[in-house]
Amino acid sequence: MKVNQLKAGAALSYISMGLGHLVSIIYTPIMIRLLGQSEYGLYNLVASVVAYLGVLNFGFGSAYMRYYSRYKIQEEKQKIATLNGMFLIIFSVIGIIAVIAGTVIAINTEVIFGSELTIIELSRAKILMMILVLNLAISFPNIVFTSHITANEKFVFQKLVQMIKIVVNPFIVLPVLILGYGSVGMVITTTILNVAIEIANAIYCIKKLKMRFSFRNFDFKLMREMTVFSSFIFINLLIDQINWNVDKFILGRFHGTVSVAVYGLAAQLNTYYLSIASAISSVFIPRVHRLVANFDDNSELTKLFIRIGRIQFIILSLISSGLIFFGRPFINMWAGKNYDGSYPIVLLLIIPVTIPLIQNIGIEIQRAKNMHQFRSWVYFFIALGNLALTIPLAHVYGGIGAALGTAASLIIGNGFIMNWYNHVKVGLDMKFFWKQILNLTLALVIPVILGIVINSFFVLSNIFFFLLFGTIYVVVFGISMWLIGMNQYEKNLLGKPIKKLFYRLVR
Repeated sequence: MKVNQLKAGAALSYISMGLGHLVSIIYTPIMIRLLGQSEYGLYNLVASVVAYLGVLNFGFGSAYMRYYSRYKIQEEKQKIATLNGMFLIIFSVIGIIAVIAGTVIAINTEVIFGSELTIIELSRAKILMMILVLNLAISFPNIVFTSHITANEKFVFQKLVQMIKIVVNPFIVLPVLILGYGSVGMVITTTILNVAIEIANAIYCIKKLKMRFSFRNFDFKLMREMTVFSSFIFINLLIDQINWNVDKFILGRFHGTVSVAVYGLAAQLNTYYLSIASAISSVFIPRVHRLVANFDDNSELTKLFIRIGRIQFIILSLISSGLIFFGRPFINMWAGKNYDGSYPIVLLLIIPVTIPLIQNIGIEIQRAKNMHQFRSWVYFFIALGNLALTIPLAHVYGGIGAALGTAASLIIGNGFIMNWYNHVKVGLDMKFFWKQILNLTLALVIPVILGIVINSFFVLSNIFFFLLFGTIYVVVFGISMWLIGMNQYEKNLLGKPIKKLFYRLVR
């Protein structure tokens, strides 16, 4: 059953993601036009600040996975109940702290956002801030339930709930925007939907998974151990916020909400890119922890690392190369010509981040081995360097300058230092990993030549040419990857389901 859950979870991850991106492609241009560029930028600016409060979870979600896996193997039901109770208390307290911190920030929006915002924008920012903070605070206790579902590998329920949320969200938000309630109405509606999803998760855990809580014996020794373990994950969370959200804040102070809107659209496309990579690796997290807890075999971990990395590279190389050749006309047709500046920004974000994305299961391997401390400190100092670069670059070059600072930090931290650490200290064979990835790059030669030819001789701002040559590019990419790049395991992953579907249709 677990294997079925794993396969179904991986399949549903991509179905959910594909559905989400399809809905977003339809929903986003309508939403940004109804909001207007300035208010869309304001929403992005406020959301980027509230996101910093998300680091208050201190990485305890990953700690839960680690200790739950340990207790489940040992069949320590009472310790699991105590663990559940501890985490529910911890996250509830964190939620209260988030509300207090968010209130202080909302009161001081004039100081935080600077003089580039108008009086009306500052007033609306306060309201948005309080609603988003409340949404975040309510979500903290729910981390216990979502982590419990993941730890039990109940991916089908988890992904189905995500799919329902994806489909329902635009249907309840768009009427609110059409009625003229703007960003405030949008975040209120989204908060109500999130609360409903969180209640569903809690009911599923308690009723279906028989999740139990014990609040009597608070294990302070375990709490200290988890705090040490999670402290480095907390640093990683802080680093992610610096890398992905500080740019919007800096742009808001220097250039106002319109600049944030342009960068925000590029950041949204980058978020889709990140989610595609993490969708497949996320369902392997429990397996990684089990492998380490039971065997800690570096050879098996390297095989898993390479297998996932190759699949991620195939998918991401299609998207990133396609975005290079078709990204500008897509953004202009999709969001509007006033978002043309998002194109160079999104390329500066997605191309460097491809390296850590095809290796993101390595982060979980480090955590399972309790070897994530080095990564945390390295990324922390690189993130500070990113911040130091971004401030002057954003001031002079706007969104492109901000993206350059982020790109440089990703290349140094993920491209060089972490590959060395994974190879020398963690025990993963990174030389063999990159040999396997480089074998795949040979399959990119023909699609890249095709992309250059298309851009040289055709105007892709024409919707007919865009769809025609976009389809041709995907087909050529697929054929080239199948014949030159993919191994038998990867061909079976794609070929067997297609054969089964074909046989069923024939019957």
